[in-house]
Amino acid sequence: MFTNKTLLITGGTGSFGNAVLDRFLCTDVGEIRIFSRDEKKQEDMRKRYNNNKVKFYIGDVRDLQSIKNSMYGVDYIFHAAALKQVPSCEFFPLEAVKTNVIGTDNVLTTAIECGVKKIICLSTDKAAYPINAMGISKAMMEKVFIAKSKTVDNDKTTICGTRYGNVMASRGSVIPLFIDQIKSRKPITITNPSMTRFLMSLDEAVELVIYAFINAKAGDIMVQKAPASTIGDLAQALKELFKAKNDIKIIGTRHGEKQYETLLTKEEYFVAEDRGDFFCVPADKRDLNYDKYFVEGSQKLSNEDEYNSNNTKNLNVVEIKEMLLKLDYVNNELKGWI
Repeated sequence: MFTNKTLLITGGTGSFGNAVLDRFLCTDVGEIRIFSRDEKKQEDMRKRYNNNKVKFYIGDVRDLQSIKNSMYGVDYIFHAAALKQVPSCEFFPLEAVKTNVIGTDNVLTTAIECGVKKIICLSTDKAAYPINAMGISKAMMEKVFIAKSKTVDNDKTTICGTRYGNVMASRGSVIPLFIDQIKSRKPITITNPSMTRFLMSLDEAVELVIYAFINAKAGDIMVQKAPASTIGDLAQALKELFKAKNDIKIIGTRHGEKQYETLLTKEEYFVAEDRGDFFCVPADKRDLNYDKYFVEGSQKLSNEDEYNSNNTKNLNVVEIKEMLLKLDYVNNELKGWI
């Protein structure tokens, strides 16, 4: 389906963009466009891949014109551009809105004008029952693309999304931090050892997006089922892999952090379609005529559970180590250390 097609990745210099390139450059995709505002990372990627299929565009999703300059002739879009760090979004919430909400609307508006066939918007578990600015902005991003999917001709442009949890060893995540602390022989800083988080690899994140690309209909949110672990067990697993004796220091919960993350709210779980390894949350197709919904409700919804990192499969230390050893990043860090 990607044969001789042009794929645009917004925020393409991040961990996800690199993973997509690793996955797609061995296929017969026609062209992959990397759109981002970071010229240094673009230069690093240009040197690393040295492939004529990869084209680089400097721009910002906040700037409508810069998006238009990169979008002509594009068939598909993976929209990954976002502000993702929870603490920084807490201190600068309007910046999160500009990128995650308005930036997404800019991408979708331009894509519709340019006749892009399908757009996958990447979201996060923090958008479900959000308590922090990053999660709230991502929840609004989901509302934007779902609303947009209802007003566009779906025979010409299909807009849908994915939602996933922590991507292991991605930029700014906790695994690289713990490994740096281990190698520096500093205490491993843990906010709360009983805090739980979903675990998935970058490859799994890419596969989720491809699954959504093949299967999602307009307004759908696709969710991959994932195991979870406590932060304390994750730190212990890394200590054992690196045969480290670092102390563990409990520093307390940071700005805007949850005790556990949710991939499906109970309202979404109620309507979600179970597709084996994935859930599909279809868009609510109702309009603004709500009169008929004031009379009848649903007992089932009141009794439904959400799908979160506490009630999914929780891994023990041995199982976490097995997952970590599947990551190239961890294996590279282990080389020459033990």
